[in-house]
Amino acid sequence: MYHQRPRAHPTPRRRSPLRAVPGRATPAPCSILDLAAAVVGKADAAHPADSVLRVELRNQRGLPREAAGEVSRAVFAYYRWLGWLEPDAPLRERLRQALELRQRFGAAPHGFSDADLLERAVPGWISGEMDVTARWARQLQTEPVLWLRARPGRGEELARKLGECESAGPGCPGEALRYAGSRDLFRTEAFQAGEFEVQDLHSQAVGWLCAPRPGETWWDACAGEGGKTLHLSDLMQNQGLIWASDRAEWRLRRLKQRAARACAFNYRAVSWSGGPGLPTRTKFDGVLLDAPCSNIGTWHRNPHARWTLSVQDVQELGRVQQGLLAAVATAVKPGGRLFYAVCTLTRAETVEVVAAFARQCPQFTPLPRPDPFDRARGEHAEHWLLPADRPGNGMFVAGWQRAA
Repeated sequence: MYHQRPRAHPTPRRRSPLRAVPGRATPAPCSILDLAAAVVGKADAAHPADSVLRVELRNQRGLPREAAGEVSRAVFAYYRWLGWLEPDAPLRERLRQALELRQRFGAAPHGFSDADLLERAVPGWISGEMDVTARWARQLQTEPVLWLRARPGRGEELARKLGECESAGPGCPGEALRYAGSRDLFRTEAFQAGEFEVQDLHSQAVGWLCAPRPGETWWDACAGEGGKTLHLSDLMQNQGLIWASDRAEWRLRRLKQRAARACAFNYRAVSWSGGPGLPTRTKFDGVLLDAPCSNIGTWHRNPHARWTLSVQDVQELGRVQQGLLAAVATAVKPGGRLFYAVCTLTRAETVEVVAAFARQCPQFTPLPRPDPFDRARGEHAEHWLLPADRPGNGMFVAGWQRAA
């Protein structure tokens, strides 16, 4: 899926007027809350808050990075705590309330009851589309974790170089790192040299479950900007071939830039609209369909989306996903593997898609589901990678093998 690239910012100690940076143009005399209010005022379903935020911050010439971080936190706090805000209060006052709620929850999360979180943290319609638990609602109100994926075998070296990194924990490859620092990682020499990618922990787990082997031929059917393509390439030791397709040419251009930085050469980028006409007649050892979805599994990172998504969107996406899965299945060679992944938790986009595929394509047998974080446990009982279990995006992953 295509998500906002996360940036790490220091925790603000106070809300203060914007300060000028020596040698740079002085920003317009407005406060942090005024700039955050400008973003919220322009954001709607057609203009996501994260996109509006990037534009507004770009227009603030000379804005210190610390101040930009404070604006970002105010905007995301507003949507994260929207259900608690006084609707008739001025927008600037609601932003102040949201920041206070953010601080209160960080200091004493159990001061917010489960019932209150279930009622206020998410829209009411969502309970008809998925199992809504208090544990999940509570996790949505926490600050998101920034996960990195180092190049193979370089996790410890990267952790020393960046500092403030720790391993994802037992059962995870050493390349998965949790970053708790305040640096702008995209400006570091390590990032520019292709030594790591910013990638959510559960998104990395999708690659581990696919387990592509060097020399195989794979298709990343909805590659987006290439996060999972690059992971597959690393797992394949840059050997074999990966077809990476997307309907948006600008995403494929971004993929090429990222692949060049990461020195990933075993891929071929090609446009595909998602229709029955596939981009190649090649039959693949493995196909990964990381399908377009409602992104409900990322609501802790993108709280604005909680209030712009509708039940109609979910139902329509489920139909799209069923069509995409049936289309890409025809490209799997006999004995090959097929994986379906979405960063959402609704039944229409997960178990119902799997059930429809089982009826439509009986030549595919479900693969065992190992726990990607504890292989010693053997088969995992569920398709889910839940944010309440680990601080990552909510994901659903299913896999099949085509009859030989």
